[in-house]
Amino acid sequence: MLSFLFRKENRLMELIFKYVETLGRCRESFAEAMQGCVLHEEICQDFEFYLKQTHKHESRADDLREEINDLMYGDTLIPDSRGDIVELLQELDKIPHVFEIVLHMIQTQKLRLPGFLLPDIKELIRISLECCDLVISQVSAFFKKDAGLRALSNTIDTNESHCDHMERKIITGLFESGLDPFQKILIRDLVAQIGRISDQADRVSKFINILSMKRRV
Repeated sequence: MLSFLFRKENRLMELIFKYVETLGRCRESFAEAMQGCVLHEEICQDFEFYLKQTHKHESRADDLREEINDLMYGDTLIPDSRGDIVELLQELDKIPHVFEIVLHMIQTQKLRLPGFLLPDIKELIRISLECCDLVISQVSAFFKKDAGLRALSNTIDTNESHCDHMERKIITGLFESGLDPFQKILIRDLVAQIGRISDQADRVSKFINILSMKRRV
């Protein structure tokens, strides 16, 4: 019986790390779409490919999360641990979902970003992706029981505050410009969605800190 549970625990960890790896791939596809296509004023023919890749990885992450849930509720973990991991993965899963929302907004609304906003939006994207990278590292460190969770959390918190500042700066500049009012609304909504990446990374990071404290009690 103990051997059986040990194998299930190992399988659970394997699936969790596969989920984290898939999240990283989704992040890479999103980054390619934004940095390679959207953040340039010329037309990019590869955008549809990167959008499909982002969707593929996001769907794969959903499948892995469901498999993790099924395995956990087959008596692999004590009830409290199950609930914690389910909630952690639910919160983490919101990040690739935002990636898809942003790319679909650009696709369906045929958005082109004005040149005067590009430097600040590039900075917002850069820091947002760094937050994603850091929270992926923090999740991995939590499950491997490595040190350094608090330092990662502090960096994510600092970056999230910087993203808030950049978001306000971009939107202020947008509405001070002479762009068409309808375009202003569409771009504002896009920037707000991009801002959700760092917001959600920060929420996940804080939740990991709580789980880490519970582990020590």
